[in-house]
Amino acid sequence: MPDARSYRQLKPPARPSGPRVRSHRIFGQLAFVILTLLAIGVGALSGLVFVYSSNLPQVSELFDYRPDVMTQVYAANGTVIGSFALQRRVLVTYNQIPAVLRDAILSVEDRHFESHFGVDVLGIVRSAIIDIMEWREVEGASTLTQQLSRRLFLTPQRSFKRKIREALLAIQLERHFTKAQIFTMYCNIMPWGEGSFGVEAASERYFGKSIQQLTLPEAATLAGLLKSATYYSPIRHPRRALLRRNEVLGAMLNNHKISAQQYQAAVAGPLGLHVQRWNREVAPYFVEYVRALLLEKYGAEVVNTNGLRVYTALDPQLQQIAEQTLREGLRAYDKHHGWRGPEKNILKHPERTEAGEPATLETYSDPDWEQPVIAGGRIHGLVMAVKPGYALVRFGDLTARLTPADFAWTKATTPAAIFTMGDVDLFHVLSVGSRTVHATLDQYPTVQGAMVVIDNKTGEIEAMVGGYDYNRSQFNRAVMAERQVGSSFKVYVYSEALLENFSPFDTIVDDPVSYGGWAPHDYDNRYEGRITLLRALAESRNVPAVKLLARVGIDKVIRLCREFGITSRLVPNLPLALGASSLTVLEHTSAYTTFPDDGLHLSPRAILRVGDYEGRVIDDFPAKVTDALPAGAARLMVSMLRQVIYSGTAVRARPLAAEYPLAGKTGTTNDFTDAWFIGFSPSITCGVWVGYDNHQTLGKGEEGSHVALPIWIDFMSQVLKGQPARQFPDSPLLTNPDQVKEILASAGPENILRQPNGLEHDPSIDPASTAPLAMRPVASQQPAPAQ
Repeated sequence: MPDARSYRQLKPPARPSGPRVRSHRIFGQLAFVILTLLAIGVGALSGLVFVYSSNLPQVSELFDYRPDVMTQVYAANGTVIGSFALQRRVLVTYNQIPAVLRDAILSVEDRHFESHFGVDVLGIVRSAIIDIMEWREVEGASTLTQQLSRRLFLTPQRSFKRKIREALLAIQLERHFTKAQIFTMYCNIMPWGEGSFGVEAASERYFGKSIQQLTLPEAATLAGLLKSATYYSPIRHPRRALLRRNEVLGAMLNNHKISAQQYQAAVAGPLGLHVQRWNREVAPYFVEYVRALLLEKYGAEVVNTNGLRVYTALDPQLQQIAEQTLREGLRAYDKHHGWRGPEKNILKHPERTEAGEPATLETYSDPDWEQPVIAGGRIHGLVMAVKPGYALVRFGDLTARLTPADFAWTKATTPAAIFTMGDVDLFHVLSVGSRTVHATLDQYPTVQGAMVVIDNKTGEIEAMVGGYDYNRSQFNRAVMAERQVGSSFKVYVYSEALLENFSPFDTIVDDPVSYGGWAPHDYDNRYEGRITLLRALAESRNVPAVKLLARVGIDKVIRLCREFGITSRLVPNLPLALGASSLTVLEHTSAYTTFPDDGLHLSPRAILRVGDYEGRVIDDFPAKVTDALPAGAARLMVSMLRQVIYSGTAVRARPLAAEYPLAGKTGTTNDFTDAWFIGFSPSITCGVWVGYDNHQTLGKGEEGSHVALPIWIDFMSQVLKGQPARQFPDSPLLTNPDQVKEILASAGPENILRQPNGLEHDPSIDPASTAPLAMRPVASQQPAPAQ
């Protein structure tokens, strides 16, 4: 039998009691609750994922996606001269993004980009806890991939729904694309402020350079803009941008992307901006003309979003010379007509500072002073004091002393005759020192002008200037303004006369004549008597031109003008001979290219071809070719127009023509409202117009030979300098009638003239004694412009 000790051993142990039992029970209950909540959470999350993923965009569509890109316009040498876009964007590849920029962006935007699967789980949990604790929605924890998915597919509205969709889309992006592809899309698509989309456009906008040339501080500045391009704009808020840049540099240091020495050197430097304007086109009038042609052919959406590549024949060097010479010519004319007075006076008409207080001599700030003062520039200055021998002028922190020599063109001899304290005037800066500048008084011309340069053999537009300053007036006077052309129209009348078998040595009488009450005359009211057609054109006599038009027929001349490419309305009356109808500078200059091109007219070409973003050619733009004149007639016209320079109204150009064969024609309208000169060398034709937009007179005696011709001479002398002299083929200066036969013979048998003029030319007779052409008065006409 078991003893009492055995019974004690078989007795069950006593149950634990007290705190241990209660703690185990609570732990079990808590574990159950947690597991239950997790199950509910997983279920709810699965439901949300199912609901929000049911209508997600297809990420696979990105394989064919291309963001809106800029259409770029190229000059003949391949340089970009302009661009059009709704979003200023230049696409780059992953290999084009420098390491310093990648490190800067990832350090501040997504330091775990290379390791996560599109979503930073810990970051999302942390963000969610903050949302719950603060009962508000916050932005944090978005990875670079999530930011990209939001930009591509979602709205910027903050909500829990968007966060979930954003995360799901980010995971899909990571499944379909490599990290390099995602990072490249991010850099090309994200906005960087100031109208820049994509990091390359931002780099060009803020620093005037490609991303491959960025320094460490510049890369950090760009990376800092991703948080808020507006708030941290280095242009509008440079202090904020500087602090944000330094934050990025600190993040790069903490991520071991840069050394302590690099960090110290970078944070010590300024922002170093070199801001570029988007409208910094080399040839703004020409670029805008090209844009109008593209819009007409392709429409606004294609032009502004498809990234066309537009190739032109514009020569940047010729364009620069054209702009410079036209501006200098307009300034010379303007100064010749005197000083117009100050633009404003801040003491007589107070202005407000940014603080809202009246500006004083010390507190006034001009918008021009926001840019550095550079030699050769024109900038507004404030007159601080007027002394007997000088005027003190302030340009921001710099000052200048203007003596009478600096405003001699005004013909004033003392500063007090020109300046008053508080005046704001325009000045031409000659040199810049540490504290002072040397400047001369200037003023903006109120007169306007235009210039077009065309290649004779191709019709390609090599330069175009539509006004004094595109920033002050975008009206393109080269293509949009139709102005009376004066005597420069006479070339078409004489061309028709040559077609009718007239000779340059035939004579005509320059004497008073009346057509039904209208009596053409020259502004000097002189008559030359019997003169040759050669001399009549060279000296631009009006009566012979009108008589000649009456003889050959108005309708014939108008039809010939159409062959020359002139499309503007031509009034069918006798004053047409004197340029009473209006043409554009472009069409008039283009028509003149017919003469040096042996009678062939090629329509002016602004665009050579258009390609897509990858460079594949979409369209070619060949010139329309018209056989306007027989080669013999064209060569005779070149010889006659050479005489204009040799002994006629353009004799001022004779010294240049002695070195380089040149030809052309002046034009002046009634009351001297328009001044023209269109001339050519064997290779190019250049047309110059000068006048006021409101058609006011340029002043008595301000003819084409005095106003437009000097600009043309200045341009041609710079363009031809150092070039070999090319000759006009078979277009010599005419001295005897036998040359006419030689010229016609050299042109070949295809030069068939329409009909004889009824006159037999006897070579033995002095051309001056040949009988005049018979002319019949016709019906009354409108008053004609004078030469």
